Amino acid sequence: MSEKTERNRKTATRPKLSFSGHETFVFRHSWLKKAVDAVTADGEVFTREDAIVTLGVGRNMVRSIRHWGLATGILTEEPKSRGTRLAVTEFGNLIMGASGFDPYMEDPSTLWALHWNILRQEQRCTTWHYVFNSFPSSEFTRGALTQFVVDEAGRSDADGLAESSIRRDVEVFLRTYVGSSDTRRAGLGEDAFDCPLSELGLIEARQGSDLYQLQRSQKSTLADHVFLYALCDFWNGISQAQQTLAFSEIAYRKGSPGIVFRLDENSIGDRLERLDELTKGKLTYTETAGLRQVYKHADIDLRELLEQYYATAGEFRELEVLA
Repeated sequence: MSEKTERNRKTATRPKLSFSGHETFVFRHSWLKKAVDAVTADGEVFTREDAIVTLGVGRNMVRSIRHWGLATGILTEEPKSRGTRLAVTEFGNLIMGASGFDPYMEDPSTLWALHWNILRQEQRCTTWHYVFNSFPSSEFTRGALTQFVVDEAGRSDADGLAESSIRRDVEVFLRTYVGSSDTRRAGLGEDAFDCPLSELGLIEARQGSDLYQLQRSQKSTLADHVFLYALCDFWNGISQAQQTLAFSEIAYRKGSPGIVFRLDENSIGDRLERLDELTKGKLTYTETAGLRQVYKHADIDLRELLEQYYATAGEFRELEVLA
């Protein structure tokens, strides 16, 4: 094999990593709805010179809105358009379309679903993927986290990655999950608007120090329907034909609901025990002789699952207003 052929082979197999695209902005509460409305009206809106007028933000923020629309799974690039033309996904329409169930992200489970989608985007949100799937400790500093991401990128044999870009990406990652009062205290600077995902409490900033904590817990705001949505999406990614899934994979495999949502074992077990009732027997969970597994008896439509959740959640919200 010639040197040129070997170089081309390595380039072809080298992972595509990304530590930019967000222009150092986290997404804000109004951005995703703006993205859905704009792309519904014009799939090429982000290539237009007047995009700053259409979206009502600066040019860098236009690029950031595009990035986060794709990262959260509400937008997708049209095939063969080389990224110039976008479309709203089924998920994006369901949540934030003209008749969307939660266009302004008032339901915490919407935020959990967006977080799940981001973690499915290794090639667009590499730092996010590294931290939740591979970071070896629940406690860290910005410096330690940055070095970890640099090392992981190095092990991936990816070329042209500047440490300064990774450092900025880590800052944006932290601001995604840590509110502004905590980011100012931790020396991350001051962005006037928090990312909605900071409401999830996935990462805590330790007061008076540069320490952050990422721990497994119950996650009481995560609805069973959204956990099931993630479980089925994860399962489909492994194999749609596979009829069983072990507890250990659900809890600890990279990209699993247990890892992405940072759930503890007890809460995972509790949620799995409710699957039979929740899915009307399509999925069942058993513990036999120490073997814990979920069995698939029929496929689950992810869209129908979310529609069922939001219809029910909407009824509850109406009852709360009446009360």
